[in-house]
Amino acid sequence: MAAVGFWLFGFLLFFSFNSSVAEAASAPTRVVITFGSFSERETALFVAQDQGFFAKHHLDVKHVKASGPVALSALAGGDSQFYWGAATGATLGAIAGGLDAVFVASLIHKLEGTFVVSPAIKSPMDLRGMTIGVQSIGGGIWMRTMLALGHWGLDPKRDNIRFRIIGDEAVLAQAVATQVIDGCYLGYTFASILERQGFRVLADLAKLGIPYQNTALLGQRRFVYSSPDIVERVLRALVEAVGFVLEAGNKPLVMKSLAKGLRLPRLEDASEGYERVIHLYERRIYPNVEGIRTTIGLLGATNENIRRLKAEDLVDDRFVRKLEREGFFK
Repeated sequence: MAAVGFWLFGFLLFFSFNSSVAEAASAPTRVVITFGSFSERETALFVAQDQGFFAKHHLDVKHVKASGPVALSALAGGDSQFYWGAATGATLGAIAGGLDAVFVASLIHKLEGTFVVSPAIKSPMDLRGMTIGVQSIGGGIWMRTMLALGHWGLDPKRDNIRFRIIGDEAVLAQAVATQVIDGCYLGYTFASILERQGFRVLADLAKLGIPYQNTALLGQRRFVYSSPDIVERVLRALVEAVGFVLEAGNKPLVMKSLAKGLRLPRLEDASEGYERVIHLYERRIYPNVEGIRTTIGLLGATNENIRRLKAEDLVDDRFVRKLEREGFFK
């Protein structure tokens, strides 16, 4: 009987040991995050990858840059688990059209960035009759542009302001430099490069105080409910990345990640973007309901489906609330 007991104990010990080894050796969870922007707003995403925060939480994260509509289609089809974006016409239009997605976190809660124009343009009123570059109609750059124009009392149709689809921020900056367009929205990194070349920064949009659900993380509701552990691990990694970015001593490493992520030719070109993003990121990454409501109000004036949306129904903050209860934002 003693021999049987010893054999059973040995079997259980062997099984337990091998299960632990198998678990430790199991492959990290593969997660695809799509993003359409190309600016310093993506710093935390770059840092989480480069500094191993995703790996720390047993995640194998692949970043895929794509236009908003393509990225949202990937989310709808299950080809990606998260979309890193903002409350734009494309995002809310997709949700109004049937994409059951929710904001699970927000890193930037307000409108930010700059409006860069040719030196001949002295004030917002000089934008009348001009050609403004965007990445797409309804996307994040278009949305930020429309919010800025509305703040200045400008109406594209009434004031004959033409939109020209150009590309992402790197391409837009080149279009301003070569005078293909008269101006456009740009993040601080590319704006600083143009400013050194003599172009005018018409406004720092962060100073206008316009509420906006800026850089955020969205997931399909069914995925969020079926895979809460993955959502939580991704958010933990991002919170740690934000903390790393905001720690002054990490500046050289953060700038290196930003320069690499944006494919900047010189490390110093990332300096302005770094200095700005450390004042934009929020440690408490709650989705911004008021910012979502601002976008619904703007787009809902001409889109009945978007007008029916309720901002509070588009957020799922239970993961962020759990992190705060654990003291994760200190």
